[in-house]
Amino acid sequence: MSAILEDGKLRLSGYVGDYYFEDGFTSSDVVLALAQIDDDEDLDVHINSGGGVASEGAAIHALLSARSGTTNIVIEGIAASAASLIAMAGETVTMSAGSVMMIHDPSGYTFGTSEDHSKTIEGLEALATAYARVYAAKSGKSAEECRAIMKGERWLTPQQAVDEGFADATTEVTADAVAAFDYRIYAHAPKRLTALASKKNWRLEGADKQAAPAAHRPTKEHTMSDKTNGGDKSADFEKEKAEAAKAAVAAYQARRKNVMALEEAKGREGLAETLIETDLSEEAIKTALAAAPTAQPASDDQRPDPKAYEASRGAGAGLGGKTASASTPAAPTLMVDNMRKLLGKKEAV
Repeated sequence: MSAILEDGKLRLSGYVGDYYFEDGFTSSDVVLALAQIDDDEDLDVHINSGGGVASEGAAIHALLSARSGTTNIVIEGIAASAASLIAMAGETVTMSAGSVMMIHDPSGYTFGTSEDHSKTIEGLEALATAYARVYAAKSGKSAEECRAIMKGERWLTPQQAVDEGFADATTEVTADAVAAFDYRIYAHAPKRLTALASKKNWRLEGADKQAAPAAHRPTKEHTMSDKTNGGDKSADFEKEKAEAAKAAVAAYQARRKNVMALEEAKGREGLAETLIETDLSEEAIKTALAAAPTAQPASDDQRPDPKAYEASRGAGAGLGGKTASASTPAAPTLMVDNMRKLLGKKEAV
């Protein structure tokens, strides 16, 4: 956690959120820090962050804006992307000499169907609209003007930030060193920052080790750390994304193959398929399958009429004018919940 409250100063440094780096801060960290002071107490917030998860930045901005006491922001080193939105919560925003502010559109990628991609676009547009309004409220510009700045990706010196209305003052105090971050992923990052990232080997560690995406969770959380859609993308970053997607698919396929090959999965294939999509480990799935009854083969006089069976399937899928009752969970779902309780796991939400 890099949200430290000391002597009336809240220092926020590192990545916004906990998606890539461990040396970051989340909205939960900020909540805990703010709980240590009175709500009407004046607070100086020092920011040194290259950005991160867009929704986390919005949440932290809301927390600081909701305080009844005066909140003053001091940007030390850098406030880029989601961190620049957090800075807008300050009644005053002061840029340290040599510091940088960067504003751009949120971005992300989707793993899934065309409908999944459409939902991602819808979500990104909603985030961008909300961000533009926050920038507009601070700068006095219109939301449309701020959105144009976001699409262009602007890197602002202290004086430029003041001139544009995103900051109120500068200081002659030498700025702190910029936060460790892979600035090469941004479309228009200053060369000194991309060179520094290369020299220090600041990379998005873990981006190629993401867990396999479940079929019902195809999208990645929108971040403010990917390239904007109007600029050239780093070859290294594109390679990392492709490798991450490939590794995720391979991990999911291996998980499914391992589970379906279990002796305990025989006669319980439907339950096995359902458990694969949960967060249970393969060992836990094996235990759950062993505790579940196997399906009994039906005798000839018990087998359903093929036409009646297909009609029931259509009705259950909403194709025959009738839908299954929303109040009655499907049998596999009940089985999964029971197995979670058996293994001491929390129920899915």
